[in-house]
Amino acid sequence: MAVLSSGFFIWAAYVSKNENEAFAFRKFLNLGILIFSISFLFILTHNALLISIIVIIFGVAGLVGIFFLLPLEKKGGFVPQRPTGQIDERKTMFSRRELLPGTTEYENFYTSKPQFKKTDDNFRAFPGLLNSRSSQFNAFNFASADASFETIEALYDKVDGSLNPEKVEVDAVQISKYIKAWARKLGALDCGITHLKDYHLYSYGGRRERRDKKYSREHEFAIAFTVEMDKQMVDTAPKAGIVMESGQQYLESGKISIQLAAFIRNLGYQARAHIDGNYEVVCPLVARDAGLGEIGRMGLLMTPKHGPRVRIGVVTANIPLSIDQPGDNFPVIDFCTICKKCADSCPSNAISFEDMEEIDGVLRWQINQEACFTLWCKLGTDCGRCMSVCPYSHENNALHSIVRTGINNNFVFRRIALKMDDVFYGRKPLSKEIPEQLNI
Repeated sequence: MAVLSSGFFIWAAYVSKNENEAFAFRKFLNLGILIFSISFLFILTHNALLISIIVIIFGVAGLVGIFFLLPLEKKGGFVPQRPTGQIDERKTMFSRRELLPGTTEYENFYTSKPQFKKTDDNFRAFPGLLNSRSSQFNAFNFASADASFETIEALYDKVDGSLNPEKVEVDAVQISKYIKAWARKLGALDCGITHLKDYHLYSYGGRRERRDKKYSREHEFAIAFTVEMDKQMVDTAPKAGIVMESGQQYLESGKISIQLAAFIRNLGYQARAHIDGNYEVVCPLVARDAGLGEIGRMGLLMTPKHGPRVRIGVVTANIPLSIDQPGDNFPVIDFCTICKKCADSCPSNAISFEDMEEIDGVLRWQINQEACFTLWCKLGTDCGRCMSVCPYSHENNALHSIVRTGINNNFVFRRIALKMDDVFYGRKPLSKEIPEQLNI
């Protein structure tokens, strides 16, 4: 058993080295060597009692480890709640940053909503996203990120289009399976389907030509999927690597959305893609209801295998589809309740340390979007520290899959796993450097 324990930690060290986790590599390796050395010394003594003691200790530790992976949930749990109202996109930071002093839109907004004027004057005093005067400026990296966002903008008029007049009759179950399989073939991690609800839609559009446009539900279904953000790039947060990766994966999710929507229209059914800068829906809410995860403390979708380290794509459509049911939300909510690692590491103190509160009739967490966005305007990047430090964001490999299984199954293991994550990866992990080939 001691050999197995030692082997496990040495294997964990090997995995950590491949993940570029130098801190965890040293901790796992030292622990593995220590366990092996102590066990070897006991064996050299030829003392039957000592050898028996070490066997019992590691035997009990092994049984305890197995116990922590078994299903064990505390009573009560989390009862999912769904909003009754809608979010006004005009109040979001991305819409507010588009308001230009002296314009009619600017005057109308701050006349009707004067409570936002002071905070918005504050963020406008700083350079802004991808600005050469921001603290994380890197000419090549920022130009790369900007190229991704410019390409996304070039796709805005592709989100909708004409229908094939010859409608193809489809079976809801069969076409749903096909859409999910093709989405994964195009690069999606996971894909789910839900009924489109009123609260999925913004009440009013807030960006560009969609400003002040009132939305109503025109489609019956919503298809949501995720794409993975590269861990190595996310770990550079808040340096330029994070905004490069954000832009790239917004682009990837946008391309997949547009392809899926075009495919559905080719079958003769209405469909619209929702891509960065041109959303009519609140993507995390759609993705949650489609069974892809739960909204965590940091306000992002927490997925089972990649945590918040994803970007979301959505297609709304009127083609007959078979819907998915949300999974068991409690393990994620329970972990986020005790973890608070994102709140500890947030440079803008925008993430709450408190338990969920009832906000607009729904029990949830809410970040301070003004504080968060103001920091973005200083950095020139979308920060991403919360995403990079989240224990759920670790690579999706055998080591972390074991831990995620325990977290999902056992409320006691969640607390132990959190402490272990702090020990092996640090409570406030340091930001990593941008990959050498991109750090010029």
